[in-house]
Amino acid sequence: MPVKEENNLRVLKSNYINMKLSKPNPILIPKVLSIAGSDSGGGAGIQADLKVITALGGFGMTAITAITAQNTLGVTRIQDIDLDVIEAQIDAVVTDIGVDVVKIGMLASPAIVKTVAAALKKHGIRRIVLDPVLRATSGASLGGDDTARTMVTELFPLATIITPNLHEASILLGRPIVAVDQFKAAAEELLAFGPRAVLIKGGHLEGEPHELVDYLIWHDRKDDVPVVFHKEFKHPRIPTVNTHGTGCSLSSAIATYLADKHDLSHSVAKAISFVSAAIEAGQRLEIGQGPGPLWHMHDFYPTQLPDQQ
Repeated sequence: MPVKEENNLRVLKSNYINMKLSKPNPILIPKVLSIAGSDSGGGAGIQADLKVITALGGFGMTAITAITAQNTLGVTRIQDIDLDVIEAQIDAVVTDIGVDVVKIGMLASPAIVKTVAAALKKHGIRRIVLDPVLRATSGASLGGDDTARTMVTELFPLATIITPNLHEASILLGRPIVAVDQFKAAAEELLAFGPRAVLIKGGHLEGEPHELVDYLIWHDRKDDVPVVFHKEFKHPRIPTVNTHGTGCSLSSAIATYLADKHDLSHSVAKAISFVSAAIEAGQRLEIGQGPGPLWHMHDFYPTQLPDQQ
């Protein structure tokens, strides 16, 4: 950059800072950076993340890792973003706006995982919600075994919480996780890889049970002694096919509640309630020919008929 332009930029930046400092009682809201893929259909990925963060009163920012061509019927094309561009997006957001919590979604290759991990370490970011997206709802692969192994070594030790569904937990552990009585052992094994907490999501339980179970395990301290806590969250299954983007939405909600200074267990509980309400509200939506999205804006634009409210 020429010296004259650099000096002009420095003066402009100084003026902005002075203007902001002169404002009384600045309003601070939770700032959440989503590092994930773009869903052209708007139901999952970066698009879902921004909707959730906004609905819950946060300020959402993005570092896009891949562009997908997808809709409610499936994924037809994936284009990874260049590694230096991914890093530049993270740098741009962190160095100017700042980040309270990072949410990580789709990372489609080991190289992208390593790039994201290096950027987070460089900036000293340790409040991280990692949704290990390895497969789309339609079944399309969004990251193979090599990507899963790299996540375990590079990102799990940095993560505040990881939020795998049953398919993802099975890939990460190399064995099928299909029943509630397997959740505890699976969560403990994943916790040993280094994250502070693990939430195993039970939405893909076989047999369509009337009640779903999500299992949380986390490290904490009690009377200054390290303790491992366990908690089950039970909630009714909502009969609908409109569940596209559920995992993205849940992890973004957890990140936003953590950024709003709720503790870990409370953030998970509130996020599950928010997503359950979004699924229930989305039952009436007709968007696309396949499994539609949740209704993230249910608090602002209810979908129930007057006689149902």
